[in-house]
Amino acid sequence: MRSIPAKIAAVLAAVAMLVVTAPAPVQAAPAAYFEFTDITGERFVIQLTDPDKIQHARDLINGTTADRPHVLGRILPRTAYYNPRWSYHLRSETIDFFDYAIEVCDATIPYVEDHLGEAGGAFLPGYVWCPWSSRLERELSGI
Repeated sequence: MRSIPAKIAAVLAAVAMLVVTAPAPVQAAPAAYFEFTDITGERFVIQLTDPDKIQHARDLINGTTADRPHVLGRILPRTAYYNPRWSYHLRSETIDFFDYAIEVCDATIPYVEDHLGEAGGAFLPGYVWCPWSSRLERELSGI
């Protein structure tokens, strides 16, 4: 039978082996930030982390494409450091682009702000927001 110190030493050796042989953590793709406006003229900032979506946003801005020009995603009712003017932001992993969408997810930037407490129910079911008049204006740097 092994002594307690020997068992502890064996466990520590096993843990050390796991640490030494563990794969390196996967680096997240760098984020890119884009500003869009809507029919009200207000401005809203989104954070994109998916390389394909970042490229699509850049293509929209530089005129390479006109496909799927509007922004959609799920709102999170809290301020993001990159979008401090508003009490909500779009969750990066849910953001996509569209040509046409159903009316139930359409609202202007200030209307969402003014009715944020109602979001998730009959207003913006599932917190999905698809402002029909959204248009990317520019990519932001230094955020």
